[in-house]
Amino acid sequence: MAELKEGGKAPAFKGVDQNGQPISLADFKGKKVILYFYPKDDTPGCTTQACNLRDNYKALIKKGFQVIGVSVDDVKSHKKFETKHALPFPLVADSDKSIVTKYNLWGEKKFMGKTYMGTTRTTFLIDEAGKIVKIINKPDTANHTEEVLAAWAEVK
Repeated sequence: MAELKEGGKAPAFKGVDQNGQPISLADFKGKKVILYFYPKDDTPGCTTQACNLRDNYKALIKKGFQVIGVSVDDVKSHKKFETKHALPFPLVADSDKSIVTKYNLWGEKKFMGKTYMGTTRTTFLIDEAGKIVKIINKPDTANHTEEVLAAWAEVK
């Protein structure tokens, strides 16, 4: 799979959200999308990131952004995560790892001396035409909204 680059087209995907509803990137054509990939529901960093986006969600919507989270957790896990933290945006269940693979985010990770396979936390800012305008590697989970807005202002 070719490396994704800023200025390139965001790979299309289809999946289901935390409510079991079909969702695809094409559903958001004509909108600015914050597509964020995170390792695991209800873990400290992932919760911090999701809650930061939740707390700033109204401001993001007002600026024309749509927020979509993706992890390899299943629909049931996503629903529990959404309910526990009152998340107002879709969480795509990528249990078969097809989306994280398309975005080149599934791979070997190391933590506390252990090596395992997992999702690399990354955010893609996608414009109304479906073009990747910014890739945020290793996002600041506690200040993700500010990071996203600053990155968007840089490119627009």
